[in-house]
Amino acid sequence: MSTTRTSVLRIAWTTVLLFSLAQAYKYIDGPVSKSQEKDFHCPGRYCGRSSLNDTHWSTCGKCSRGWRVSNNNESICQECTDTPLVYDWLFLTFHALLVLVLHWMAIDMTAKRRKLTQAVLALHICAVGEVCLAACLTLILSHPAGSFNVYACRVKRLSDWYTYLHNPNPNYEKTLNCTQEAVYPFYTIIFVFYGLCGLLMLFLRPLLASKLLPGRGRSSIFAALYFLPVLAFVQAVAGGLIYEAFPYVVLIMSLLSSAFHFAFKLAQTAKALLMATIKESRSAVILLGHWLLHAFGMIAIMQPRDPEAELNTSYFPTLAMVPIPALFYVFTVRFSDPENFTSDANPEPRH
Repeated sequence: MSTTRTSVLRIAWTTVLLFSLAQAYKYIDGPVSKSQEKDFHCPGRYCGRSSLNDTHWSTCGKCSRGWRVSNNNESICQECTDTPLVYDWLFLTFHALLVLVLHWMAIDMTAKRRKLTQAVLALHICAVGEVCLAACLTLILSHPAGSFNVYACRVKRLSDWYTYLHNPNPNYEKTLNCTQEAVYPFYTIIFVFYGLCGLLMLFLRPLLASKLLPGRGRSSIFAALYFLPVLAFVQAVAGGLIYEAFPYVVLIMSLLSSAFHFAFKLAQTAKALLMATIKESRSAVILLGHWLLHAFGMIAIMQPRDPEAELNTSYFPTLAMVPIPALFYVFTVRFSDPENFTSDANPEPRH
């Protein structure tokens, strides 16, 4: 009985071994001749072969920066010459707006002025100039250098942002290093932009801040030296997630920040909130900024990612709903103000 069981186990192990050998991944580990009509393929989704010379392709590995494997059946690295989609431009605009809004918040919080004074307005304008100049320089430095045109690799899936998680290990023999920027240049261009923002700020802002807001003006610069590295770290770790979710992030954050803006007003009545928005220039500018961010988020959500699609203007009438959340807060504030409710634990004394 034991002999029969041993024989059955041997046959089973032999069958499994033969099946695994038959299913082993086969590819040429080394350079291949360009005259071959097949066997160019490489394991993994991002491994490819580059041209060594006129007669041979390289061994399987990562593609050079600005190149990627477009067809994995051939596994040949091809140069990225696509133009960015409208959604891609919105993604880059999101990062520029993010830095600009954080600059404005730092300036406004450190100035501690209830009104929009000329000194604070000048610093705000300086921040706009820094971000715009950094964005222009980033595009000029990108390939092709010297123009505002950008050559890009098309973003096809979320894994394109995290190629280091997809290095293949064919037949469990050795791991091929195919880590590359498959979403060129949308991953590294953000770091260039953040770096230029920091440099331009250090060159332009200190003299202006020291004259207009002595003492407090420097705090906005120190704040930027903190949040710019944090933004770079977030981009390095979650760049792909940000690319997929930034329209919803903008939409939700603009709604929440608009509610916080009204909630910090002392007089929580519909008339007082409306009058404060109309009479106070600072409050009106903040509310208008929230509406613009809200509209930007709606445009990004409704923008299709079709390579042939241009900026879709058919949904522009829906942007008329942008002021609705702010108006909803104003006209329902009497139902949500905590001071209008009497605590059951401390009822008013009866006379």
